[in-house]
Amino acid sequence: MGRKYVFDFDSTLTRVEALDVLAEMTLEGKSNKEEIIQEIQHITNLGIDGDISFTESLERRIKLLKAHKDDLDGLVAELRQKISKSIASNKEFFEKFSDDIYVISCGFKEFIDPIVKEYNIPSERVYANTFEFDETGYIIGFDAKNPLSQHNGKIECLQQMNLEGEVQVIGDGYSDYVMREAGIAHKFFAYTENVHRAKAADNADHVTPNMDEFLFVNDLPRNISYPKNRIKILLLENVHPAAFDNLSEDGFAVELVKSSLSEQELIEKIKGVHVLGIRSKTQVTQKVLDAANKLLVVGAFCIGTTQIDLDYCKKKGVVVFNAPYSNTRSVVELAIGEIIMLMRNVFPHSTEIHNGYWNKTASNSREVRGKNLGIVGYGNIGKQLSVLAEAIGMRVYYYDIDDKLAIGNAVRCETLEDLLNVSDVVTLHIDDNKANQNFIGEREIKQMKKGAMLINLSRGFVVDIEVLSEALKSGRLGGAAVDVYPEEPRGNGKFHTELQGLSNVILTPHIGGSTEEAQRNIADFVPNKIMDYINSGNTVDAVNFPNIRLPKQTNAHRFLHIHKNVPGIMAQINKVLAKYELNIIGQYLSTDSDLGYVITDLDKEYNKDVVKALRQIDNTIKFRVLY
Repeated sequence: MGRKYVFDFDSTLTRVEALDVLAEMTLEGKSNKEEIIQEIQHITNLGIDGDISFTESLERRIKLLKAHKDDLDGLVAELRQKISKSIASNKEFFEKFSDDIYVISCGFKEFIDPIVKEYNIPSERVYANTFEFDETGYIIGFDAKNPLSQHNGKIECLQQMNLEGEVQVIGDGYSDYVMREAGIAHKFFAYTENVHRAKAADNADHVTPNMDEFLFVNDLPRNISYPKNRIKILLLENVHPAAFDNLSEDGFAVELVKSSLSEQELIEKIKGVHVLGIRSKTQVTQKVLDAANKLLVVGAFCIGTTQIDLDYCKKKGVVVFNAPYSNTRSVVELAIGEIIMLMRNVFPHSTEIHNGYWNKTASNSREVRGKNLGIVGYGNIGKQLSVLAEAIGMRVYYYDIDDKLAIGNAVRCETLEDLLNVSDVVTLHIDDNKANQNFIGEREIKQMKKGAMLINLSRGFVVDIEVLSEALKSGRLGGAAVDVYPEEPRGNGKFHTELQGLSNVILTPHIGGSTEEAQRNIADFVPNKIMDYINSGNTVDAVNFPNIRLPKQTNAHRFLHIHKNVPGIMAQINKVLAKYELNIIGQYLSTDSDLGYVITDLDKEYNKDVVKALRQIDNTIKFRVLY
């Protein structure tokens, strides 16, 4: 006999309560519009949760509406734009199983019929109220003989339908649950995509945050192979809230933790997590990755990735994304500000004033115009700093181990020593390569001009702090600005460095990229990369993976196969696909020296045994199915 599926309409098939939308339309321009709409919504919730009889709820709302028959066409047009997102994306289910789908709603057929008709649900399988109109067309009431206008009318309606087989009810309210409670429905799914009503969810057989989850639980055809609400994302280190919002709105289950976690804490926390989001303090080690039984992606909400074991991530088939450009401007602006403050000796003067001492003098205070700026590391930050420094009249010199084209009038130095010899200010913008340990040490500081300034906004370990401290105390250097340190605490609190208390030294707590704008940019960029990989398989801008940009695929399945880069894997994959007579729409391959990444797009229908066969191919690291 199979299953029968009974759907509610308001806040289930659509994102809204239709009468609320009708109120928005009919009360437009009225001075008390918001007050009346709030009252209608309050009455709606009372009726849905069973706190007042539905008849009373309906009567009170219609009285407040003052709507006309002519308003209904506009309402239907509005509702067409407000279909629940996952309902719309699974339209094929409604078309394929239309004979088994019913709508039981305490709403009204006048606006429900035209909407569900587009989902292949005919009027005779829609059970709802009907309006009554006066002679001028105004809505004055409803058919009181219809059981759906009465308290718990859905129970009587479903009983009269006398459906055979297993009956599943899908709705957002307690008034939907009562059919299960009465024993005439076998299961109740609390639908929470649009609104979470605790009274319904607490009594449900299953809470379904979207249509994908409902179809997955019932093993029915669906738009995506695995519901996003089952994909767990853990965001650490107080990542910008916009990242949480972006990922949550796309349907993922997201947990936000304000601090970093120790290795042991992360080992315990990461089990069952599909996506890990961190900043610079959390260490993603081999032990952590071994404990990560479901991990697909690590998102670094920063530039650096030394805190992540990239090679081991690759071996485990875990893709890593970072944000190499999102905070460039923030770092550059801080560098410019610190160059000016150091050259003008602002920090010591500010400290004197704070301590109650007035010392107006031009001693050790110089303009930056005409001075030489040496930029070590001519990447995105270095180049943008070069442009801004020239704009305020500085002469720019740069050094990079790679052959980088000069921007504007900047002069390339052949050696680091050449740059240090000529620069009044040296600013460091080099990467987190371990070879850069103590990149600026005793030898390099001795090569700098006497009284020159040093700025480090790159990595803490690239400067020998003890040597820098001695150079500042002796007067060999005239000042320094340091934002990064060899060892940094995991959270805010006490901190010590040898540079504390030294004159003309600006110390900041690793905030070079920490502006509201930069963190917001990162919170958009990294989640977009994560979602693109989870949703489509794209690895563009991945740090440790072969980069591949895939076309958008519709009405097909996408097989993602990650494997060790050894001969013969592609042939084995295609042999399996041929064995199961699968029609390949498109196939894409990207490799590096260690790893291969094959993406195969196939016709919608396929034998599920093929998945098992592909997973069993030797040297397979990870395999998953999309769509």
